[in-house]
Amino acid sequence: MSDTPKTRLATDLIHAGRIRTNIEENAEALFLTSGFTYESAEMAEAVFDNRVQHFQYSRFANPTVTMLEQKLAKIEGAEVCRATATGMAAVSSALLCGLKAGQRVVAARALFGSCHWIVSTLLPQYGIETVFVEGTDLEGWKEALSKPTALVLLESPSNPMLDIVDLRAVSALAHAAGAIVVVDNVFATPLLQKPLELGADVVVYSATKHMDGQGRVLGGAVLGRKQWMEEVFQPFFRNTGPALSPFNAWVILKGLETMQLRVEAQSKSAEAIAQFLESSPKIARALYPTLASHPQRELAMSQMSGGGTLVTFEVKGGKDAAFRVMNAFRIITISNNLGDTKSLATHPATTTHMRIGAEERAKLGITDGCIRLSVGLEDTQDLIDDLTQALTKA
Repeated sequence: MSDTPKTRLATDLIHAGRIRTNIEENAEALFLTSGFTYESAEMAEAVFDNRVQHFQYSRFANPTVTMLEQKLAKIEGAEVCRATATGMAAVSSALLCGLKAGQRVVAARALFGSCHWIVSTLLPQYGIETVFVEGTDLEGWKEALSKPTALVLLESPSNPMLDIVDLRAVSALAHAAGAIVVVDNVFATPLLQKPLELGADVVVYSATKHMDGQGRVLGGAVLGRKQWMEEVFQPFFRNTGPALSPFNAWVILKGLETMQLRVEAQSKSAEAIAQFLESSPKIARALYPTLASHPQRELAMSQMSGGGTLVTFEVKGGKDAAFRVMNAFRIITISNNLGDTKSLATHPATTTHMRIGAEERAKLGITDGCIRLSVGLEDTQDLIDDLTQALTKA
C-alpha cells in the first residue's frame, strides 16, 4: 500500500508531481537539456523499443516538463497530461491528432479567434466537415449532433462574452453521436470548473494565462484519459513537436504554487467590479457569470464554483466611446492577454476577434462597444476608481 497521503487542491498545487534528484533540492530542478545519454548502445536500443523507461529527447519528454504534466493531471483529475508550447498548440494538436478526411466536427460558435479559424478554415482544407452552433442553444446542439460526429469543441465561459455551455447535456449528446468532447477551460481554470467530471473527454489550456499568471512565458496543456492520450494524442505529439520548453515549464510550475490565491482574489474583485459596472449609466450591459442579470447564472453556478477573473462590458457609444475609455485608464493596461496579476483591457472587435469578421461578431454579440477586462491583483477600489474616472472622461 502506498504511503502517499490523499491531499487537497492547495497542497497539490505545491507538491504534486515533484521529482527530486539525488541532491534533494527544494525547488523543482530545471533540466535545460535537449537530449539524454545511455550507458550502452544496447540500452539505447531498449529505450527506443520501449523495453526500458528512460528520457530520450526533450521533444518527447523532459523531467521538468514531466513534473508540470503530473501536477496538472493531479489538479485537473485527469489520467494523463501533455504540456505544449502554447495554448493554441494544445488546441490544434487535440483536434488534428485524431481527425480524418470525411469526418465531422461540431463547435460552439463562441470561440477564441484562432480556435474559430482552425474550425472554420483549416479543418475544411483537410476534407473535414465543420458545423457551428450557438453554444447556449441546446436545441441547436441536438440538431447538429443528430448525425455521426467525430469531435465537439467548445469553451465555457466563452471568450469574450462569457456564454455558458451546458457541459453535461452537450457531452451526453456528443457521445451519443460518437464524438469526443474537447473543452477549452481557460476562463474557468481547473480551480473553478472540472469539465472531465461534467462529461468532457479532453480539456485544453493556455498555461500562459492563470497558470503562469504573471505575463512571463507561453505554454499550453492537453489532458484526458490514458487510452486516448497514449493511442491517439501521443503519436501526433511525438512526431510533430509542439513540446513545451523546460524553462517555460519551470516558470509555470512556480506560477501554479500561487494560482489558487491569485484566482480567488481576482474572482472576488471581478465580481465587485461587475456589480459596479452594471450600475453605471454609461454601460449598456455588464456580463459576469454570478450576476443575477447573467442569462445563464443558474447553469454557471451548477458547473462552476466561482465566476472567474474576466468581466465583459459594453460602453454606450460604440467603438469611439470604448477607445476613449481604454485610453483614459491610468492603472488598467491595454493588452490582448488575460489571467495576469495586472488588470488588462482588450477591445475584442479590433484585436482578438477582428479576423472572424463583422457578421460573425454580430452573431456572437461582440459589439464595437465591448471591452473585455481581465481583473488583476490590484486593490479592488483602485480599479473601480480607475474605471470611474475613465468612464467620466469618455
